[in-house]
Amino acid sequence: MFDSHVAILLDTAVSLVNVMTGGANGGKPYVAPTGEALPSAIGAVLPGDVTVSMEESLYLAGTALKVRQVFEAMDAHQDDEAAAIVNALIISTGARPQLNRTPGEPWQVHFHGADDSLAVGWSAGIASALTLAIGSDLGGRLGVCQARQCDRVYVDASRNGVRQFCSRSCQSRTKAAAFRARSGARRPA
Repeated sequence: MFDSHVAILLDTAVSLVNVMTGGANGGKPYVAPTGEALPSAIGAVLPGDVTVSMEESLYLAGTALKVRQVFEAMDAHQDDEAAAIVNALIISTGARPQLNRTPGEPWQVHFHGADDSLAVGWSAGIASALTLAIGSDLGGRLGVCQARQCDRVYVDASRNGVRQFCSRSCQSRTKAAAFRARSGARRPA
């Protein structure tokens, strides 16, 4: 599976995409935050206690749109398209590996952008984590929810790699609908 830092970056990518892109969530329409709500929505997604400016929010909202395209491409088995999007993100952020250490912890590989701002740094880290996923046999674990009226993304961290839903509620909704459909088909007219 993914190492802890890459897992954090991928989890953050999922949260960023699911909060910052409109569509459907759990059977209901979802409208992404805009305007003045943007900085606090992004701040709530990023790990730690961070303050996000409007400029950084707009940058990260743009990153979220590109990352959604990566998840959709991987879910559709369009690896070449996903790789092209990730490569463009790597180039635009100037992502580069760097060893960092938190006191009392071992060295960890982190990924930073050329200017190390909050928005570029997170975008570079997310792009690098996606690079590591797609460039390994774990790229197939990036998915889009298969439930009706839900298009939220997820990273499949299950042991057997067969996850199809963004949440247990979407899985339950889908199973209940299938049961009702089977039950209705068995009833005499």
